[in-house]
Amino acid sequence: MTAAGSQAQATRTSSAPLYAAGFVTAFGAHSIAAGLGAQSENIGLTLLNLGILLALYDVSEVFLKPVFGALSDRIGAKPVIVGGLAAFAVLSLIGLWAADPLMLALAPLGQGAAASAFSPASSAMVARLARGGKAGTYFGRYGSWKSLGYIIGPLLGAGLIWAGGFALLFGTLSVLAAATALWVLLAVPHLEPLPRQRYTVLDLARQIGERRFLVPTLVLAASTAALGAAVGFLPALATRHGLDAVAGTAAVSLLALGSVLTQPRIGRLRDRHSISDNQGTTAGLLLIASGVALLAVAPGAVTIFIAAAAIGVGVGAATPLGFAHLADTTPPERMGRTMGSAELGRELGDAGGPLLVGGLATLTALPFGLGALAVLIAAASLPRLAPAKPPLPK
Repeated sequence: MTAAGSQAQATRTSSAPLYAAGFVTAFGAHSIAAGLGAQSENIGLTLLNLGILLALYDVSEVFLKPVFGALSDRIGAKPVIVGGLAAFAVLSLIGLWAADPLMLALAPLGQGAAASAFSPASSAMVARLARGGKAGTYFGRYGSWKSLGYIIGPLLGAGLIWAGGFALLFGTLSVLAAATALWVLLAVPHLEPLPRQRYTVLDLARQIGERRFLVPTLVLAASTAALGAAVGFLPALATRHGLDAVAGTAAVSLLALGSVLTQPRIGRLRDRHSISDNQGTTAGLLLIASGVALLAVAPGAVTIFIAAAAIGVGVGAATPLGFAHLADTTPPERMGRTMGSAELGRELGDAGGPLLVGGLATLTALPFGLGALAVLIAAASLPRLAPAKPPLPK
């Protein structure tokens, strides 16, 4: 094997545990959300309490991801990833007492806080390992594994709850996180933090407002808004049009499968210069918008699945390109903070998409909510990305 081949193999070996970390956070969030929704009546939750519990995981991430992203720049990404996964494993054990409502609330809150550490740090580590024209390939794989967690999470979570209740689900998540932490500890190299310039609050505000950050983050937020809304409303639309709950779940799975299969291929095409970031993100967002618009204009037994496939492929195209663009245009010494802030944008999109659709549907009708989301996603495709040339450190 050549020296280049050996280096590529070493990078793949080092990045595999990071993909597993992405899977852990996606699997954890979606398995618990699906389990709470399915078991809410059995454990005496009102709709309000259910909504609060579902929000706790995301609330932690919204506030803490930029903080832990900046910490990974200061002390290195690997300690933050290992520490976050270990904390996730320990805090998941709270769920062994899930019969107590307080414990059931504390478990996802703690898990969300822990995921806030290892999620942006993993993204930053992937970006540093993939520098040299491979960001698309590695973020395509990373995103694909997270999407796999979205698919498996609800199904496996339901099976674990059926077999042993919430205690078995939280216990499994604890073991999975602990095993991943050990894998990262043994297989991922420690990359020393790079010297950083001291930044003021004004510097931070200016950097967040720069086109090279703002536009790809807008792409990520728009695609995640569609993903969140589709996962929430596809089953409801299926039921309204004569399909059963299994068909609604199948539509969501089709969406996730489209994302899983598309992301690695789009990432490789990007690294081969067969597709530009602007071309890919624009096409991806317009495909997402067309899928959402189809749900608004002509929902039906067949079009629901066509729309789900379109949204999934569009998300699979836009997501790795958005992250790869950030990786290639961000100075390495502040990669963690940038990835943490970008993931904050995704979390806001994840919450904002369903809220927009649900709010307008309550005031008018569901097609108007979906139509408004489609228009906003199409509008997000208009701003152009900055040239993907790494800037010189200031």
